Amino acid sequence: MKLFKSLLVAPATLGLIAPMAASANEVTINDFNAAEEIAVTNSRVDGLEARFNDLEAGGFSDTTVMDGKAIFDIASFDTEDDTYTGKTKFMYTYTLNLNTSFTGDDNLYTRIKTGNHSSWSKTKGVYNTYLSSGNGNGDTIKVDKMWYTTPIGENQTVTFGPKIENYYMHATTPSVYEPVLKAFTLGGNASAYGASTGAGAGWAYNADSGFGISTNVVSQSGNSTGVLNNESKTSWATQVGYTADNYSVSALVNMKYNGWTDSYFMSTDGTARSGDGNSTNVGLRAWWQPEDSGAMPSISVGFDTSETGASSNSNTTAYFVGLNWEDVAAADDKIGIAFGQPQKVEGETIDPFLYEVYYKYQINDSVSITPTIFGGTSKNSSDVETDMTGYLLQTTFKF
Repeated sequence: MKLFKSLLVAPATLGLIAPMAASANEVTINDFNAAEEIAVTNSRVDGLEARFNDLEAGGFSDTTVMDGKAIFDIASFDTEDDTYTGKTKFMYTYTLNLNTSFTGDDNLYTRIKTGNHSSWSKTKGVYNTYLSSGNGNGDTIKVDKMWYTTPIGENQTVTFGPKIENYYMHATTPSVYEPVLKAFTLGGNASAYGASTGAGAGWAYNADSGFGISTNVVSQSGNSTGVLNNESKTSWATQVGYTADNYSVSALVNMKYNGWTDSYFMSTDGTARSGDGNSTNVGLRAWWQPEDSGAMPSISVGFDTSETGASSNSNTTAYFVGLNWEDVAAADDKIGIAFGQPQKVEGETIDPFLYEVYYKYQINDSVSITPTIFGGTSKNSSDVETDMTGYLLQTTFKF
């Protein structure tokens, strides 16, 4: 009897169980499909992450910052003696700056540069027309500067590198004038502050009070003839200065050995002096800035004297005055006027003179245009006094 009842109940029970089983099976399959899709998605995400990691590994370190600029120069230059006849040139310079820190306080600096300047715009010659933007790499990209600087103790830094110039290691900024001609950099780029790229090292101390002192050495061709020897041209510069909120004064002594000469801001005789190739050079610098831009300009001045120790033509002098007005006609614009006497031998019959006048218009944060007139008086290679005039339209793109 119990068996009969079980047989009667079984079909009904089986009927109820069958739909439940089917439903259970359906859920399991859907779950399986979802799990499979999730696994595929995860696999794709893992692949993308791996590719991103590979890309990130090949990119810049997060402690490296890069910026740069491109400069277009449309210019002509004419001399009274027809050495240059006013042909218009269209030239460029392209620069990349890379700064990398390893501790947060140090810095590895690398400058990559190229350009196609030629003739007077990049020549260290008697006319002093080398442009600050001038670069004559012939469209070849080169490492132009490279050095490392790090703090040591309180208020002190050391700097060294295979491609550096003295002025990057000075404790006090000698000038705040923004130049177009390279002759007007550093408050007059003559005997004292005149520099050249080479292997070098330096130390600087900047006190909280504004006092600064530094000393540094650079040897030209240090990677071939060696450094600090009688074969390499060497410059040893020591500077002391004081900087307040809106003014600064400084003095520098630069001992140059083995024929080191600089001719960005020199007359013909000021460049070609007799002696044993050694010289003692003193540079005095000062600048002042107004608290508010507008009517009053910043003023930068410089004076250089140099002595070779030779029996004749041993002493030279140079001076510089630079004025900058800011925010005059438009926001962030700048007017620049600079003039001075290139390094001149005492008793030289022709007084050399150099000047520049420009207006820099800031189109936006990244683009500016700077029309400039420059020129002066010089003695050419034939010992003849000649007047010179140049015209420049410079467009700068910063990024």
